Amino acid sequence: MPPALDITIPPDTEAVARLLDALEAFAEEAELPPKVAHRLAVVVEELAANVAMHGGSGPGAATFVAVTVRQQDGAVIASIEDDGRAFDPLSRAAPDTEAALEDRDVGGLGVHFVRQMTRSLDYSRADGRNRLVAVLDASG
Repeated sequence: MPPALDITIPPDTEAVARLLDALEAFAEEAELPPKVAHRLAVVVEELAANVAMHGGSGPGAATFVAVTVRQQDGAVIASIEDDGRAFDPLSRAAPDTEAALEDRDVGGLGVHFVRQMTRSLDYSRADGRNRLVAVLDASG
């Protein structure tokens, strides 16, 4: 059976660093090509860091970030879940990367880059949890 990763961390930036170590170990065990391992790390780090930075404090804050990663049918599937207030980062319009810097809205570039690196990216909300599922090509 191919390796899988199942890890739950607190929603803080220090824990995201530990998550990256676990992702690196998963990529080695799964023998992912370096390009795929790098994309996986960038995608999961961005999504988990978003929870830590934007959903980890205040009313309705997340108390955990749960990450699962597995391989299936030529893809690497990463699921990032949290129990914070409802927020769909995919509902924001894509940033206008052609606009001058001073004319651009703040934020949104991380999710934009994640979309560019994944085959698909889907958001859902169920049972009081936000869930983002990112599908990446496993062949690089």
